[in-house]
Amino acid sequence: MTLSGYTLPLSPSGRSSLVPPPPWHFSGEVVMVEYLADPDVVAAFLPPGLESGDRPGLAAAIFGDWQSCTDDAAELLDPVRSQYRECYIALAATWQGEPVARCPFCWVDKDFSLVRGLIQGYPKKMGSIGITRAFGIGRATPRDGAGARFAGTLAASDRRLVEARITLTEPAPAPALMLAPLVHSRIFPSWDPATPGVDELVTGGSTDQRIDSVWAGDAELTIYDSPHDEVSLLKPVEVLGGYRFSFAETITGGRLLSATGR
Repeated sequence: MTLSGYTLPLSPSGRSSLVPPPPWHFSGEVVMVEYLADPDVVAAFLPPGLESGDRPGLAAAIFGDWQSCTDDAAELLDPVRSQYRECYIALAATWQGEPVARCPFCWVDKDFSLVRGLIQGYPKKMGSIGITRAFGIGRATPRDGAGARFAGTLAASDRRLVEARITLTEPAPAPALMLAPLVHSRIFPSWDPATPGVDELVTGGSTDQRIDSVWAGDAELTIYDSPHDEVSLLKPVEVLGGYRFSFAETITGGRLLSATGR
């Protein structure tokens, strides 16, 4: 009998696989703070082939409250396999003159999202993420619109790493950094010294992007020091503003840009 599965663990049926094969569909709500980091530090986080964008140092801290599924949407009826939260940093960059984004740090709170991200090249680690939610009734919720306040927090390895707060002021166009193609590094070290590992620069493979209900506003962002996570190197030198919006996409597979062995 042949063992099956898109990822480990393998089994005769393949149902035990932690991550099913794409396409992967995503829907969620996002809290995002755009800011300027030290341009020299941002440049140091870009791999060969990527250059700083038109506004050196442009970055964003992005918090997402996500639900994901495959084509049959079975995960939506088993929410523990579909819902997760995420926090990541995005850096504005260019690839061959075209605007792209680079994610140097990312945290999620579910194992399936972590492994799915590593397949794509996201540098995902486990963390504890909190995001303000909005509901239609009651006092325990902000209202979408001017004056509404939202926040996102990240802790990892028992340490608070990121805090973001926004106060919405007006509807706004979609932030370009959220829509820019992501360029990832797929890294799988060699296990057999005679066989090279995988070191690929790839695009993220995002299709069918939709962004709706975009509001912008004033923002605060704090990135804390940690002995293990170097995200504080990308702390803000100037906070530009915040956003809240709904976002959806489908990921079907990326495109190889360059590859070397490790």
